[in-house]
Amino acid sequence: MASSSASKKPVSKSISVFFPAYNDEASIEKMVLDALQVLKKFSSDYEVIVVDDASPDRAGMIADNLAKKHPRVKVVHHKKNRGYGGALKSGFKAASKELIFYTDGDAQFDAKELEKLLPYIDDYDMVNGYKTKRSDNAVRVFFGNLYNSGSRLFFGIKIRDIDCDFRLFNRRVIDSISLESDSGLICVEMMKKITDKGFSIKEVPISHFHRVSGGSTFFKPKKILVTLAAWARLWWKLVLGKKLGLTKG
Repeated sequence: MASSSASKKPVSKSISVFFPAYNDEASIEKMVLDALQVLKKFSSDYEVIVVDDASPDRAGMIADNLAKKHPRVKVVHHKKNRGYGGALKSGFKAASKELIFYTDGDAQFDAKELEKLLPYIDDYDMVNGYKTKRSDNAVRVFFGNLYNSGSRLFFGIKIRDIDCDFRLFNRRVIDSISLESDSGLICVEMMKKITDKGFSIKEVPISHFHRVSGGSTFFKPKKILVTLAAWARLWWKLVLGKKLGLTKG
């Protein structure tokens, strides 16, 4: 288990940090500034990227203003909303450094807790956070636990918290896989492909908080059936169909 305060020993590699942003005007500035504060302690070569997924609020403009003030901040704008998976794919593509970290721009995770992951990245291919306690309403907690447990069981993914988007990678991990999903299912796709490649993964406990504003759409009741259907198609492609030789993962 990680200690509550990480060593300030510099990492040996450059780092890209990125945040997908959608309806995150209330939190994106703090996320970026917290990341800059952490990164300057650990590396002399880093960048922070905001992926504005055609956000209808001021998140993109706030990110642009931050980029004007801070040379290490970059912004990627989507003209049309591409979904969570699309935002992650843009972030991975824009990242130029040897290490890549991402988390959501909604402040449900504390960017400063990147300090908890960094001490392990020289010894593992990837460091994955897991929520010590999920700060959501009872409905989201129930469906989140069901989704996570089902994905672990049916996809054979061994990590305890598949949908915990607080992840640090060595670049070779991301470069070795091809991601296709445009929805939140990209997390299952990504972790399944990483698991199948045999990469070493360190799991570290992290905090989880209520959203500052806005709301997630992934587990809204009207989308549950759509999500389940897409989940089943992904399972067919990456697990059963692949096992039968009918699909390629």
